[in-house]
Amino acid sequence: MNLPTLPDDPHSPLALDAGALAQALRRREWRCAEVTAAALARIAALDGELRAFCTLDADAALAQAEAIDARLDANQPVGPLAGVPVAVKDLICTRGLRTTFGSRLYADFVPDEDDVVVERLRAADAVMIGKTNTSEFGYGAVGHNPLFPTTRNPWNLELTPGGSSAGSAAAIAARLLPLALGSDGGGSVRIPASLSGVFGIKPSWGRVPVWPGCRDERFPGASGWESLEHIGPITRHAADAALMLSVLCGPTPRDRHSLPAESADWRVPPPETLRGRRIACTTDMGHAVVDPEVRTAVEGAARRLHAALGLDVVADHPAIGPTQTMFETLVALDTDRTGLAALAQRQGVELGGWLGHLVTRAWTADEFTWATMERKRIANTTWRFMARFDFLLTPTTAAPAFPVDLPGPARIDGQAVEPTAWIAFSALANLTGLPSASVPIGCTADGRPIGLQITGRHLDDRGVLALAAVVEALYPRVRWPGPAL
Repeated sequence: MNLPTLPDDPHSPLALDAGALAQALRRREWRCAEVTAAALARIAALDGELRAFCTLDADAALAQAEAIDARLDANQPVGPLAGVPVAVKDLICTRGLRTTFGSRLYADFVPDEDDVVVERLRAADAVMIGKTNTSEFGYGAVGHNPLFPTTRNPWNLELTPGGSSAGSAAAIAARLLPLALGSDGGGSVRIPASLSGVFGIKPSWGRVPVWPGCRDERFPGASGWESLEHIGPITRHAADAALMLSVLCGPTPRDRHSLPAESADWRVPPPETLRGRRIACTTDMGHAVVDPEVRTAVEGAARRLHAALGLDVVADHPAIGPTQTMFETLVALDTDRTGLAALAQRQGVELGGWLGHLVTRAWTADEFTWATMERKRIANTTWRFMARFDFLLTPTTAAPAFPVDLPGPARIDGQAVEPTAWIAFSALANLTGLPSASVPIGCTADGRPIGLQITGRHLDDRGVLALAAVVEALYPRVRWPGPAL
């Protein structure tokens, strides 16, 4: 089942990456209002099947684009993303625009303030198109929630695009627009980027500030994941993600974890900066069941990197073991279980799935203590391991995209697996705060994208971007899903 066909328009501005589009708009090759109208037209034509967006803000977007055009016409200063359309995940607050967190508990919620990242995108003159679909409060690695239709994968509408940043990844893969924001508490930027065949990066902990998001105690459910959550770009390429990071990064007193700005220049470093770096590569972290085509693709990427740059690639991994039970316990610890249960009771809403389990289960202090100590063990094991290596390469997901109505593949490589087994690789970077990205490295024989996960040393976001750009050069894209532009 594929996306509907559109008339081919080789001159569409949406064919350009974000950086090239921003430059073309400054040169007045297109007007911002024309680009916004093109994005809205493509969304109207395709999103009825795709369901990437849950809320559009078409009138406000066109008005914003026209205002930017007026400033450009008058030779007034504009921001670095002037006129470039952007989508925002529905877990991220947008002032005056409905933000539901994918939950019936907030079905009509309209925030009175922007998240810091939205505030910064507006200051950069990016045009806010609307909100993209997510699993409920981000508690899930696919695109299901009880409020909106399920988001589907542009490569095959019968498959999931992954999650929880499902809509953002699907929108980028279908080229509805060039930039989107996701959030990542255990892989929710990188997982859908991998399954949808696009680029996604979870920056270092604190690199991109978060507020109100998981830090505001007023919003049970939305206030979860506080020790794990990151916000990051989902784009077509590493260079566009770097462009977004140049706008998003930097401290704010609203996020006590936010890092000082190292530099405003987030251009991808050249490949020469990677000379002499050491890379560890594992396809299973010593315990994961992995699809054979995914395993072969990751091993091939490691060989190509060695051949292209002469980089030292060693088969190794940090000995951390499975993390799923510990991770779920930490998520429960981060969740306002009391406030969420009370809110659900007041509204007469029953919480289902993993979220309902976390809220209703009788957790003990000993379980929370164990998970906290286990996290410390994993963090210490990982920094000692990364003292020997600059990067760790793994699959982003253990399996490619699977049917849209499932929480995960029932079998991987012929073996029956737990529903969460396919996301065995992503949580490590959230537990440690390390920068981590997913880069497309081709597809399975039946056309499902495969992602390579690159995890870097503490605060080495630029190194991750540089290595990702090299991988992109080694795997030039031959096609996009859906109708041509």
